Amino acid sequence: MSHSPGELKDIAIAGRVSSVLSILGSFTIIGAFALSRHFRSPIHRIIFYNAFYNLFDSVATMISTSGPAAGELSSLCQFQGFALQMYVPDVLWTFAMALDTYLVVFHHFDTQSLRKLEIKYTGVITTLSFIPAFVFLFIRGREKGPIYGDETIWCSVSRKWMILRIIFYYAPVWFIIVVVLILYTLIGIEITRVRDEFKLTDDDHIALTSGNSASSVTTTIEARSQGTQSVDPESTPTPPSAFKASLAAHQVQKQRRVSLKKYVIMPSLFFLAMLTTWIAPTINRISEFVHHRHGTFALLVSVSTLGSLRGFWNGVIFVTIGMKGWKRRASERRIALRQVSSLPSLFSSVLKAVQILTKNRRPDLVIDD
Repeated sequence: MSHSPGELKDIAIAGRVSSVLSILGSFTIIGAFALSRHFRSPIHRIIFYNAFYNLFDSVATMISTSGPAAGELSSLCQFQGFALQMYVPDVLWTFAMALDTYLVVFHHFDTQSLRKLEIKYTGVITTLSFIPAFVFLFIRGREKGPIYGDETIWCSVSRKWMILRIIFYYAPVWFIIVVVLILYTLIGIEITRVRDEFKLTDDDHIALTSGNSASSVTTTIEARSQGTQSVDPESTPTPPSAFKASLAAHQVQKQRRVSLKKYVIMPSLFFLAMLTTWIAPTINRISEFVHHRHGTFALLVSVSTLGSLRGFWNGVIFVTIGMKGWKRRASERRIALRQVSSLPSLFSSVLKAVQILTKNRRPDLVIDD
């Protein structure tokens, strides 16, 4: 099915608007990660790494129909095809997120252990994505022509090379999607099974914070050591150190529950956002394979729009979850400061009472507020 110049122009406009939003989303991720420590949890870091790969895709979708218009053998068309092939890392980073969550829930990995895996993730994902995309630039068939060719709305792996498109694009993508679904199913079952332990136990290491986990454990131990003394809590005033330790322990427990949400909710949203960007292109490819023609105008608009929004959705998820965590921690700090600052007033009131009781014997005792 051929499309009119007006339809192609509308498709290009829709794709470029989405591409601009994705570029802004990617730069928002990079900026927030660089400027704020509240956006540096292991899951945030994976989205940060993925943002650079998203920029390849956003630049390619920004080129839009200009790639095919320049001709299959043009540098613009070939670059666009290469950049779109670099879209596969988006799915691989989603798998890395799911794997991190699995390791946290089932194997109690801490922040340092997850950080060591990031180098391996980066090396494997870059290798698996870059090598095929780069090699395809140099393969040309006498009858089929170059691998990257005209696909109406942009240049990508040509229909003449359908087998390569399936092997290096759609088959691995949907295989990974299925694996990620299985991992999240297992994670959901495990969390449901031990949900009481997540909420009530101080010893779990499943939900992690972005800070030093060792200090959290130490604080909890200090709080327990204060609480194990056989003393009547109503007749004995709480020392400032014990009060701070118990308050810190309460904050650690609350942060753990928050971290659990961050390690499960954020990757799940990231996965759903990625899934929405793949549905329309897959339907379009199936339609092409069955009917041996390009998709309808409405379908191509959907492909161009949704397929270009990956960086935008990633940015929204990155900032939304990160801001909720930042606001929660800020609120906890304010509460802690108010409770700690109330201690001097309490001691002052006690001393004033002592002064009143002893003023006849100690007229020289004076207390300043």
